[in-house]
Amino acid sequence: MTRPSSHREILEALSGIWVALLVAILSSTIVSNALPTILAELKGTQTQYTWVITAMLLASTASTPLWGKLADLFDKKKLLQAAIVLFVVGSVLAGFSQNMEQLISFRVVQGLGMGGVQALGQVVVGALLSPRERGRYSGYTGMVISAGTVGGPLVGGFLVDWPGWRWCFFVCVPLALVALAVLHKTLHLPVKKQHVKIDYLGATLITGGVSLVLMWVSFAGKDFAWVSGESALFVGGALLAIVGAYFVERRASAPVIPLHLFKNRTVVLAMLGGVAVGTAMFGASVFMGQYFQIARGFSPTKAGLLTVPLVLGLSISSTVSGQLIARSGKWKSYLVWGSFSLVVGLALLGTIDHRTNLVLMGAYLALVGVGVGLTMQNLVLAVQNGVAMSDLGAASSTATFLRSLGGTAGVSVLGAVLAASVSTKTLDSGSLSPVVRDSYGDAMGELFLIAAGLAVFTVIAVLLIKEQPLRDSVDDEIVTPTGSGAQTVATEIGSPVDTDQRVVDNSASAVDKLLVLSSDSDQEVAARSAALRSTQNSLPSGSRIVTQPVPSGLR
Repeated sequence: MTRPSSHREILEALSGIWVALLVAILSSTIVSNALPTILAELKGTQTQYTWVITAMLLASTASTPLWGKLADLFDKKKLLQAAIVLFVVGSVLAGFSQNMEQLISFRVVQGLGMGGVQALGQVVVGALLSPRERGRYSGYTGMVISAGTVGGPLVGGFLVDWPGWRWCFFVCVPLALVALAVLHKTLHLPVKKQHVKIDYLGATLITGGVSLVLMWVSFAGKDFAWVSGESALFVGGALLAIVGAYFVERRASAPVIPLHLFKNRTVVLAMLGGVAVGTAMFGASVFMGQYFQIARGFSPTKAGLLTVPLVLGLSISSTVSGQLIARSGKWKSYLVWGSFSLVVGLALLGTIDHRTNLVLMGAYLALVGVGVGLTMQNLVLAVQNGVAMSDLGAASSTATFLRSLGGTAGVSVLGAVLAASVSTKTLDSGSLSPVVRDSYGDAMGELFLIAAGLAVFTVIAVLLIKEQPLRDSVDDEIVTPTGSGAQTVATEIGSPVDTDQRVVDNSASAVDKLLVLSSDSDQEVAARSAALRSTQNSLPSGSRIVTQPVPSGLR
């Protein structure tokens, strides 16, 4: 099956992926404005309130690397469709929940599907387009992700005010079914048959370690102290699982996260930069909605509308930068400007209080949006451009995983800071006094100052990245990791491959020069032999041709 070639065909193929991404991200953010109503109707506790969101993010983040590895082994299109079906099942069940325990359980199912959609969406785009082409369409992908992240609270507020909170789950189902139909009709990817061996032990250890970390940052500061026996158990268990996963992955023939990816400087720095971007993206959407509702007294719908500058900044910057990157093949300058814009925007948000002018707030949010728009998808693009096709799924999902990990952990930590700064009675939004509202608004600035400090690491990572021009092909070029970066090596069908079916580049070695000689035609070999005999016969009596021994390094 051939890949799409025209702009229209590519848009048709990507449209289903974009709809699926929008649905998955909406599902994680649309519930935020509905939670107080859900909690009251289902008679839930404050701990359960937190777990409605945390359970889904945990399942989504922890499963992301697994989906990515499966994409390297199985049919990407079928896996994406399976993830959408899993998400639809979880959404329908969540909408019919009769108590908080059921709702939290079904949110886990939703999260597993969401993790697959997010990871596989990036992988399919990478398999469909070359890195150079990817830059042209990455802006659209970033716009979809930002619209789902920031627009979710707005849609959720509208649904709670009109049809009821259960529609926060049901509204995603028809969109997901549309995505399934569009993918079935328009997405066609070549399927490569290969030996499949799944690293179950590594997958279990990675999932367990990540889950323990996320559970720790979710509970610490609320259910127990950051420095306590419970924290030691969570952190110790996570370290044991992660260290165990490292040794398992070193020996696995088909590791979930190939460790050789981390020998590539560009890949490592781009992944680290994405952690702070995730914190900024999720933090801005979650906490700004609370700020506008609690500190400023706006309704859920109006609070969503006040975050529109963030969406516009992100959408415009990601779309424009994607077009410019596709034309030039250069991407680092956009990452640099975006990371600086992110730090400045978050630092300015760190100055807000309960009386900050809303126009200024809009400008600060726009700066953050521009920063996220210029960095989020372009960091994934840098990762995909720096790996071989055989590692595309694992690399893309690992980048998405780290960004989600940063967002989940960042929101939990920032939430704990906010809880320590403001009395827990502020959660009773129906009876907030002006003093409590003011203290809540004043404490919000502290969160964004912390986020700005984290974003400084993105600036450092981006400045250290070594730019590689975007490749113009999908799977006939590979990347060989080196100490200072990765080298692009052209290959052809039939090139030597190792046991993991990765193309091996020996083009510069003396061994291949001998192999080239050995591949000459029989006629050329015979001609050389005849010439050698003729030369030997023409030499004076007693003379002979002395042949040089083959160096030991070439034997």
